[in-house]
Amino acid sequence: MARIMHVEIRMVDLVPLVKRTDAIQSFVSQETPFVTITDADGAVGMGYSYTIGTGGPAVISLLRETLVPRLIGREAEEIERIWRDLLFVTHATAVGAITSIALAAIDTALWDLRCRKAGLPLWRMAGGAKAAIPLYSTEGGWLHIETAALVEDAIKVREQGFAGSKVKVGKPNLAQDRARLSAVRTAVGDDFRLMVDANQAFHYHEALLRSHMLADVGITWFEEPMPADDLTGHARLSAASRVPIAVGESLYSPGQFADYLRAGACSIVQVDVGRVGGITPWLKVAHMAEAMNIAVCPHFLMELHVSLVCAIPNSWMLEYIPQLDPITETRLDIRDGLAHPPEVPGLGIGWDHKAIAEQTIAGSHSQVTYHG
Repeated sequence: MARIMHVEIRMVDLVPLVKRTDAIQSFVSQETPFVTITDADGAVGMGYSYTIGTGGPAVISLLRETLVPRLIGREAEEIERIWRDLLFVTHATAVGAITSIALAAIDTALWDLRCRKAGLPLWRMAGGAKAAIPLYSTEGGWLHIETAALVEDAIKVREQGFAGSKVKVGKPNLAQDRARLSAVRTAVGDDFRLMVDANQAFHYHEALLRSHMLADVGITWFEEPMPADDLTGHARLSAASRVPIAVGESLYSPGQFADYLRAGACSIVQVDVGRVGGITPWLKVAHMAEAMNIAVCPHFLMELHVSLVCAIPNSWMLEYIPQLDPITETRLDIRDGLAHPPEVPGLGIGWDHKAIAEQTIAGSHSQVTYHG
């Protein structure tokens, strides 16, 4: 083992390459905190997480003032111990998005370091369950997109071998959502999966009404129909809906997922490594879902999630939303609609370090070195 000798923090703000809207917000930027850890052997691991345009400076402050100073001098291999110690240090602000996002940047850096030193890609180090995963695309299904364009995109990704497409819902009335979805379904046929995402927009009564319509259209899952803190509502809806309910991007700890699973409040787990606190808790959630025969289809971060879904046996599909292209030299390995995890040691993301340095937000860069 080797102690952590140096930690560097910075943040990049990535503007989406296409306009992204849903029922409650517009995705205007991705604040991306980075943590780079160097151990006493000179090995380096680099991790990251993200926000959707707000909260990034708070994440950087938590990293700089509270979390990173407590990394210095620790044994880098003791990932579980470090994660739990840092969670306890922040117990007054956990469970919550800012804390989990900050923990995720550290935890993914430690896993990158571990895998690099072991000479193994993350997907093998974390389980090695499968060599590829089917893809579905969200990038052509945003709420503002006209119906004809939705149809065109779904046909395109079907021809590329993707397993399905996801369409945002939450138009002012049910008939508008039905018309959009029915047009896509007619164009792609019954053997192409269509998912929908309401981004927590509905009250229970509206979610229930729309679930009936979604079943008639042949929708694969109904994602985030209501606010994520409405556990009881999701349990009631799951019992009443003919369409499986998917949740996870707005849950920030394994315990929150445990509550949903125990209550029978979801049928698809969409645990997000950047929001649940890193790879360590992500794997806990995935294995917990496996024990309950529930599939995992993670939210966003395809460049990192491709390795995690291939590490576990109960993954189903990977969401295609490219976001790291401006700061990476590699791309997701897609063949015949399947995503293949990187075989290089570590996370397998080919960072463009020059681009990251050039796009670092002023005032976000800091570093701490061990002098003990």
